[in-house]
Amino acid sequence: MIIILIGYMGSGKSTIGQKLSEILKFECIDLDDYIQKMEQLTISQIFERRGEIYFRKIEHTYLKELLGRNNIILSLGGGTPCYGSNMDAILNTEVAHSIYLKSSIPNLVNRLRSEKSQRPLISHLQTDEELTEFIGKHLFERSFYYSQSHQTLLTDGKTIEAITEEIVASLV
Repeated sequence: MIIILIGYMGSGKSTIGQKLSEILKFECIDLDDYIQKMEQLTISQIFERRGEIYFRKIEHTYLKELLGRNNIILSLGGGTPCYGSNMDAILNTEVAHSIYLKSSIPNLVNRLRSEKSQRPLISHLQTDEELTEFIGKHLFERSFYYSQSHQTLLTDGKTIEAITEEIVASLV
């Protein structure tokens, strides 16, 4: 089985992935980290040196490679399901179970407010109003893809433990 965690930045994909890895004894792979390791460049460097088209092409290649594995938890970048045929590849992988970790806009704003400097996509936003508008626009654009996941899990007001327990229970 491959468990694929989908959601907007700040939705908890990496944290939940690590916790699920401990419980299920599956390897946890963050797609962005995997790309950086394979390319020996940061995501920002890939964008700067080779451009977004190159990044999206290798992102798809590495996603397909990882979909050929078994017993992994795969955390995707927030935009990964929205480009090319990535979501189709996920949905057409028999052993894959995709889970959309759905957080409300206010919840995402609260989580991302203090992380803006580490997240290039939102580092330029000055106020909570700008951050709220940016996230809202992005979620609107991406919800079509996110909602195709096999499972949607609302995360607001839930602990990491509660979310992981809910996921594990849904897999049985």
